[in-house]
Amino acid sequence: MARDELAVRSFGVEEEFLLLDASSGEPVDRAAQIVQLRPQLRREADREFFASQLETASPVCTEAEEADAALRQFREVAGGAARELGAVLAGTGLPPVGGERAGSVTPRERYREIRSELRAAAAHQYVTGTHVHVSMPSRDAGVTALRGLARWAPALLAISANSPIWCGEETGLASWRHIKSMSWPLAGYPPEFAGGDEYEQTVGRLVSTGVLIDPGIVTWVARLSERYPTIELRIADAQLAPEDAVSFALLVRALVDQVLADAEAGSEAPRALPGLVNGAIWMAARDGLSASLVDPAVGIAQPAAAALDELFAYAEGALTRFGDADRVERYLGELRLSGGPAQRQLARFHESGIAGLLDLYRESGIPGAPKVAGR
Repeated sequence: MARDELAVRSFGVEEEFLLLDASSGEPVDRAAQIVQLRPQLRREADREFFASQLETASPVCTEAEEADAALRQFREVAGGAARELGAVLAGTGLPPVGGERAGSVTPRERYREIRSELRAAAAHQYVTGTHVHVSMPSRDAGVTALRGLARWAPALLAISANSPIWCGEETGLASWRHIKSMSWPLAGYPPEFAGGDEYEQTVGRLVSTGVLIDPGIVTWVARLSERYPTIELRIADAQLAPEDAVSFALLVRALVDQVLADAEAGSEAPRALPGLVNGAIWMAARDGLSASLVDPAVGIAQPAAAALDELFAYAEGALTRFGDADRVERYLGELRLSGGPAQRQLARFHESGIAGLLDLYRESGIPGAPKVAGR
């Protein structure tokens, strides 16, 4: 595909949310009620595995402003409905309290089947993420993108880690969601494939042997979408603010575009060392941006700030072509200063406990949203 066609490579963002009790912070089963209260959400909202989760997806976008507007509007409408129902629409990878209680599975046949297959492993899967879709010209190109993104996966998790608290206590990890997600039958980063056919054959074999219920439940942190001509990166926790989710998506689009441009020019991405990708991702889930990040392509660890510089340098050409370089540079600069969303959650938790976290979710998700009276 020619470069002028790739200049308008489309993307989309799926955001998952937790619905938390406005006083206790525990998950509450309000997803169905929110959609009933705001019928205009029926096209934009989808109920997730648990009745305390809600999902939305942006339209197919080529410009950042399209995604910003769609995600901000959803949060304003759904967040307002949640507030009327005594709940908070929270952009966090896991609920900070209440996770020890088994979640209420949304009454859909497929979700019931998943619950039956996973058994106790499904009972506390409150995992809530930000998924980024980037358009692909073919399944072979998608496999090339998966291979090239492997190098950057640890850094992408580190900048989006946003689940440091579980059952009212600090976990010591920036993304406890990633650790919880490892209990699915298929987890971590996918192995390398020779091409789209091998990918399809592998997924087909996973289904035929009973490892997976169907192709739609491939739970690697990156995959080829079954419904759309896209690669789907699922590594990120749910984000505090919609603008951060979009900035993250813009970075992912640029990385994918650069990987494919390199492949088209005959410069394949360096292969990640076997076993090192998932180990490096695990370390990124533990430390976020507070320590070193491992580059699994060259097998070295470097300070997080240097890793972000390298990440931006690789993506800068594509970011510039799309007009997103300044925004993503600011985004990464703010992450360096704050330490990332997990650190923001920890700082608020230290300052004012669960009540402070609930206010953080309100303030970040819907700027200008009022705090609870008396806090």
